[in-house]
Amino acid sequence: MASLNQTPSGERLHISIFGRRNSGKSSLINALTGQDIAIVSDVPGTTTDPVSKAMEILPLGPVVVTDTAGLDDVGELGARRVERSLKVLERTDLAILVLDCTREPSPEEDRLAGDIAARGIPLVAVANKCDLADPAPWEKWAAERKLPFAAVSAVRGEGINSLKGLLIRHAPASGDQTIVGDLVSPGDVVVLVTPIDQAAPKGRLILPQVMTIRDVLDQGALAVVTRERELKQAIEGLQRPPRLVITDSQAFLKAVADTPPGVLFTSFSILMARYRGDLEGFVRGSKYIDRLRPGSRVLIAEACTHHTQPDDIGKVQIPRWLRQYVGGELEFGFANGRDFPKDVSRYDLIIHCGSCMITRREVIWRQHQAAELGIPMTNYGVALAKVHGILERALEPFPLARLALDEPEEADRQWRPLQLTGGIR
Repeated sequence: MASLNQTPSGERLHISIFGRRNSGKSSLINALTGQDIAIVSDVPGTTTDPVSKAMEILPLGPVVVTDTAGLDDVGELGARRVERSLKVLERTDLAILVLDCTREPSPEEDRLAGDIAARGIPLVAVANKCDLADPAPWEKWAAERKLPFAAVSAVRGEGINSLKGLLIRHAPASGDQTIVGDLVSPGDVVVLVTPIDQAAPKGRLILPQVMTIRDVLDQGALAVVTRERELKQAIEGLQRPPRLVITDSQAFLKAVADTPPGVLFTSFSILMARYRGDLEGFVRGSKYIDRLRPGSRVLIAEACTHHTQPDDIGKVQIPRWLRQYVGGELEFGFANGRDFPKDVSRYDLIIHCGSCMITRREVIWRQHQAAELGIPMTNYGVALAKVHGILERALEPFPLARLALDEPEEADRQWRPLQLTGGIR
């Protein structure tokens, strides 16, 4: 969990560096950052697994840079390393392909460039070791593929400023999307319900709560933070009704009972479903909860790893509520961290966490993977509102998402796989 004075990983620009072994990927990272971040060696294959580092690259700002294994790694173990490197594309906003001026083009570069183009990820071609050989052949290669190109010598620092300029020009725009910016106006009161229980981190709030409070303040609105037990008292103490009440999904029933009619009501997790992914898609997926039967298979996916609490939301509470809703035992699978299963076809439904720790691109890609297989996918907050019978109420702030509840069954079945574009963050 990021501390409160750090930019969360999911809010940073994710830059991933690819290339053949010994092409100078690690040296390039060190040159870009001005630090000895990555281990540099003349031995091919020094980087064996993707390694990510949060840092600042001026003037880009906060980024996560990921160094990957060589695309030409050999053997059974090498093939697994290459597979893990390519999986990094799921969370990549901007890719750098390092080309070795001392070597000729190979099929590996063409395959990777094609994979990146298919995903709509901006790609910058960088010919390294230009102090040792002419970069012209690689410049021609990049021009034929209409890729932005820079020639550098990472060890000498030559061309690095020009490369930074290219990265700035081709980095995807972060956009103007906010968590609650379209829901509140300056001066509005927003009440945030944050239960303090065993799952609450000692001495601090969880990341979605912190992010939402900050966004409320950015909009010039007033943030009132309370536990669910004091919500009714907090609302009654206001001079006017709040514009919006946002609750932790675990306190849905208490919070909705104490929120007056006419006051917009939702949860942190539903807000994150919209901020990080496709809320309408998650709403469509929630309708398939009604099709679950005893013995159905459900995947619970969390993007972060944490110590399991006695009443853990993903491993205990959601399975318990789903069993009660279905009226029988279900088969649950669990995925944690960035290791989203490659094959989810065995599941009848996927329920994903709020995704505060990963990027919008990564969430959309996971939804895309499920859609391609025709597997419905929803989100913690949407699913909990569904099983508690308050989904329409929790979606009142989002008219388009509410419309998805009324779509005909044929539209649900199509799933409309999402298009990934370079602007997704």
